[in-house]
Amino acid sequence: MDELLRDFLTETHESLDTVDSELVRFEQEPNNAEILANIFRLVHTIKGTCGFLNLPRLAALAHAAENLMSQFRAGLAVTPDAVSLVLETLDRIKAVLDALEAHQAEPAGTDDDLIARLDAMAQSATGPAPSSETGTLVYQVLERPLKPGEATLDELERAFRETPGPAAAKVSPGTVQTPDRHDPKVANQSIRVNVDTLEHLMNMVSELVLTRNQLMELARRQAETTFKQPLQRLSHVTAELQESVMKTRMQPIGNAWQKLPRLMRDLSAELGKDIEIEMQGAETELDRQILDMLRDPLTHMLRNSADHGIETAEERRACGKPARATIRLCARHEGGHIIIEVSDDGRGLDIRKIRDRVLASGLVSEADLDKMPDVQVQRFIFLPGMSTAETVTAISGRGVGMDVVQSNIDKIGGTIDVKSVPGQGTVFTIRIPLTLAIVSALIVEAAGDRFAIPQVAVMELVRVRAQAEHRIERIKDAPVLRLRNKLLPLTFLRKILKIGEPDQYETEQGFVVIMQVGPETFGMVVDRVFHTEEIVVKPLASKLRHIQIFSGNTILGDGAVIMILDPNGIAASFGSLRGGRVALESAADTVKQAAESNKTALLIFRAGSNAPRAVPLSLVTRLEEIDVARIEMTGERHVVQYRGRLMPVIFPGACVRLKESGSQPLLVFSEGSHAMALAVDQIVDIVEGEFEIEVSDDRPGILGSAIVKGEATDIVDVGHYLPIAHADWLGGGRRHPTRQHVLLVDDSAFFRNMLSPVLRAAGFAVTAASSGHEAIGLIRSGRAFDLVVTDLEMPGMDGIALARALRAESTTAHVPMIALSSMATPETIARVRRAGFHDFVAKFDRQGLIAAIKEQSGAMTERAA
Repeated sequence: MDELLRDFLTETHESLDTVDSELVRFEQEPNNAEILANIFRLVHTIKGTCGFLNLPRLAALAHAAENLMSQFRAGLAVTPDAVSLVLETLDRIKAVLDALEAHQAEPAGTDDDLIARLDAMAQSATGPAPSSETGTLVYQVLERPLKPGEATLDELERAFRETPGPAAAKVSPGTVQTPDRHDPKVANQSIRVNVDTLEHLMNMVSELVLTRNQLMELARRQAETTFKQPLQRLSHVTAELQESVMKTRMQPIGNAWQKLPRLMRDLSAELGKDIEIEMQGAETELDRQILDMLRDPLTHMLRNSADHGIETAEERRACGKPARATIRLCARHEGGHIIIEVSDDGRGLDIRKIRDRVLASGLVSEADLDKMPDVQVQRFIFLPGMSTAETVTAISGRGVGMDVVQSNIDKIGGTIDVKSVPGQGTVFTIRIPLTLAIVSALIVEAAGDRFAIPQVAVMELVRVRAQAEHRIERIKDAPVLRLRNKLLPLTFLRKILKIGEPDQYETEQGFVVIMQVGPETFGMVVDRVFHTEEIVVKPLASKLRHIQIFSGNTILGDGAVIMILDPNGIAASFGSLRGGRVALESAADTVKQAAESNKTALLIFRAGSNAPRAVPLSLVTRLEEIDVARIEMTGERHVVQYRGRLMPVIFPGACVRLKESGSQPLLVFSEGSHAMALAVDQIVDIVEGEFEIEVSDDRPGILGSAIVKGEATDIVDVGHYLPIAHADWLGGGRRHPTRQHVLLVDDSAFFRNMLSPVLRAAGFAVTAASSGHEAIGLIRSGRAFDLVVTDLEMPGMDGIALARALRAESTTAHVPMIALSSMATPETIARVRRAGFHDFVAKFDRQGLIAAIKEQSGAMTERAA
């Protein structure tokens, strides 16, 4: 293809894409002269270039469109019909350009029908349109009549074309000829490079990276080598070259968005809905290869939102929404990834319909489905054939094709998540890597074979051993890892790949690679972990592409060819029968249910006798053993210098005595600037389980008794000792003139008896209720409360139901409410906010609870004032 024609096609396609989006903007802002001037300039340039290249069909189309747009300048109303006609002309120009690119000549045919419609619309405003034979400048309506001697624009252009240009200046020998006086720094900022050239350059850099890795591997094997410094320099240069070449592949994501305003305009007209599209972060850059693969998924998602997500104007008004709906596209960089959000303010996903379709398809049982939260059920739309639409239209079918969207995003190493609130809208979040060509990977081993895991999916590494702190546990035969008070589902790489001996698939020791796929976190057990290495991603052979656990292969520095694992495929291995991530989320949900059980960790100790005592482990800050000689007396109190301050030492009972020599075990409790130590004789054990607390009678410092490991054990009331250690602990020394009354609702006697003294020590009057129904009974009996603190997870009436019931009562409709829960997930917090709670506090966060109560109390005081 001729180079001049190639440049024309490239520039014209870019201009047409811009005119597409600018016309949609102009239709919404018809008085914006700047937008119209930009459109007019681009179309005029296209027309002029077509005339120069002797492309009469294209020139005629552009000229007719230009004539109509000139009438917009003269005051012609910018109607949808007029804009649609111009857009139709642009589509015809694009079709002619495609044929021109294929055959290097304009296709046979005529556009008289379209040109006639354009001329007719232009004539309706000003009378007969000028003939294209009189000149190529647009016909314009002047604001004043021509003065004697003035020429029209067409006459000026004709004179310009007929006048010969200046002859080339003769240059004397030895004279240096200077170019035109334009800024070369601006003119030469960029050049056009063929994509094939960039791809070839990228491949060469990839080979250079592989060679660098091989040389660095050889250097690592030799302690002393004269090549060490040159290799380090080579590595540095290779890294810089790699980064520079990668930049040549980067393009603004807005390039993939240019056609979307036109798409949304056409959809709005076809569906009879008023929809606007908002785009943020169009300047965000990512790899051109990924950009190309994103176009179709984004287009499909917008069609879904417009067709089935957005209500009609009448439905929106009935729901109290504005008639005009909004679809938003937002892109941003975040931790080596691009985050793209596609959201709408439509009707949201219909959870009931999704559940019905899931049950009808037999994917899961009704019992399992009832246990799933709404967020997990919503993800079923990514399974093949899932749709909540009553009928599948020619535009889209919400759910039908979403499995293809996820598949395309999986191919580029990305993830997609969905969150929807009925009546408020839906948000799709896409997370994709910046590039696919060269990535950092963690090299691991299983059954003697090495594999690469993309580093962006790896959160951390944990070594596990039997009987160690980090060990593999089992819940209902499902392997899990307890990590920082969270249970993570586990899978085994040997088992996934079926390599090695079958009886050794599930080992009890090795390394756990903690990975994140979408919103879920899980661990994969491997035998060994080596190092991270920049790898060049090579495509899989066609015979291996059906294996979803592999995303490619690569060559390591030692020349070995290894497979690259796909985190999405690993996630799907949790249960292919129930479908990909849904199965992973089900596994994670099972683990969460175990974590949300009523198990409590108790620290068992002895103090003053052989009878065991216990305190909730979550309340203990540290376990210390301090030399008795360090414990001093100030007045009548025992204190110890602890972290630069004096800490009171309290004895839980008259029988407890300080040791005469040696080390004294201490249980340290601290909050903020306050700290207290309970002196004990012996720390025995830590026990986790479900304990039935029998409330004590009047024994000070004892909450009650429970059977722990077959022995009757007293549960110590830590709140009893707080004001003994510090009179103002938790604000007890700064009491309000009028004690505010708190209603504490929790089905566990253990927590009621633990929190009640803490709240009383903070200066509040407390009434405890064992259920939501009991709380409602107290309210209806005439009891008045200033604030309600309730657990969320309760049988019968849970905290959410209680909150709704309290809001329905006239006496408590505006009473502040604080929710308590052991699971502080974003979904839980969102549910709490929707239910009308004023704050949310983790169940064992006493300091946070006191702070939340005081904040609400202060707000009540200000409102009363």
